Amino acid sequence: EVKIFLTASPETRAKRRFLQKLSADSYEDILKAIIKRDHQDINRELNPLIQAEDAHLLDSSNMSLDEVVESILQIVRNRK
Repeated sequence: EVKIFLTASPETRAKRRFLQKLSADSYEDILKAIIKRDHQDINRELNPLIQAEDAHLLDSSNMSLDEVVESILQIVRNRK
């Protein structure tokens, strides 16, 4: 079993969401919403969003989708 904690910076996630053009929100509004939600998720009392001790951290901030997939496959291959 392999656990992966996939993350990206709030700025990267806001840029990606903004470029999807799924809403009329500005980049700045999207960024603020992501930062707010991250804070809530990390600080909630029950089941806070944290990396499991045995999970591999994968920061996709500077990666393409193909690079993320390849990185995950490499982690899985290295576990075998």
